[in-house]
Amino acid sequence: MTAITVGAGTAGAPAEPGAFVRARWAVTDTLTITRRNLLVWMRVPAYIVFTIIQPVMFVLMFRYVFGGAIPVQVPGGYVSFLMPGIIGQTAAFATFGTAIALALELQKGVIDRLRSMPMARSAVLAGRLVADTARMVLTILVILGVGYAVGFRFQNGAGPAIAMVVLATVFGLAFCCVAAFTGLAIGDQESVQAFGMIWLFPLTFVSSAFVPIQTMPGWLQAFANNQPVTYVIDAMRGLALGGPLANHLSADLWKSAAWLAGIFVVFAPLAVRAYRRAA
Repeated sequence: MTAITVGAGTAGAPAEPGAFVRARWAVTDTLTITRRNLLVWMRVPAYIVFTIIQPVMFVLMFRYVFGGAIPVQVPGGYVSFLMPGIIGQTAAFATFGTAIALALELQKGVIDRLRSMPMARSAVLAGRLVADTARMVLTILVILGVGYAVGFRFQNGAGPAIAMVVLATVFGLAFCCVAAFTGLAIGDQESVQAFGMIWLFPLTFVSSAFVPIQTMPGWLQAFANNQPVTYVIDAMRGLALGGPLANHLSADLWKSAAWLAGIFVVFAPLAVRAYRRAA
C-alpha cells in the first residue's frame, strides 16, 4: 500500500495551521461578523433613528434654542464652539448601541450560537467593535454635514480637521470597550440602557461640550476640568478652530491620549474576560 504523507506533527493527524493562517482566518471571520452587524443596523429603523436622527436634533436644538443664551469667545460664535462638543457626545452615545446589542444577543443566545460555529472566538466581539466604529464614523460625517448647514466651518485646515474626526473615533472606540464590558457583564437590555445613562450623561454634560466650564459652580468645575470628555473635546476644538484655542492643544492632546490609553488598558481586557465568561 502506498504511504500517505501527512503534515508535520503527530502521525495521522493534520498539521496545525500556522500563526499567519490563524490570523488571516480571524480577520476574515471578524469582517463577516462586521458585515452581519452592519446589515442589522441598516435594516432596523430604530437603530438609525437613535444613531443619526438624535444627534441631528441635538445640533438643531442647541444651535437655535440655547445658542443665543450662551456667550462664548471662539471664532465663529457658538456654533463653532458647539460642533466639537456634539461630535464628542455623538461618539460617546454611540456606545449605547454596543452595550444594548451585546446584551440582547447574549439574552437571545446569539453569542452562544456564533461561538459554537467553526470560527475564530474573537470574531464576535471584534466584529461588533469594528461595525460600531464604522457606524460611528458615518454618523460623525452626517453630523458634520448638518453642522456645515447651520454655519459651522473648520478654520484650521484639512489636516487638523481629519485629525479631529480620528480623535473623535478613537474616543468613541474607547468608550465602546467600556460599553462592551457593561453589556456582557450585566446581560440585560433594560439594565444596560439605564446604567449607560448613569455614567454617560454626567460625563458628557458636565464637561466643556456645550457650555464654558467657567459658567459652572466652582465645586462642579473641579470635576469638569479633570475628566476625559473635557480633554478630548478641548483638543477637538483646538484642531477644528485653531487660533487662540490651539495654545493648549498639545497639552490637551497628551492628556486625551493618556486618558484614552488608560481606558483601553483597563476595559479592553475586562470586555474580553466578560465575553469569555458569557458563553
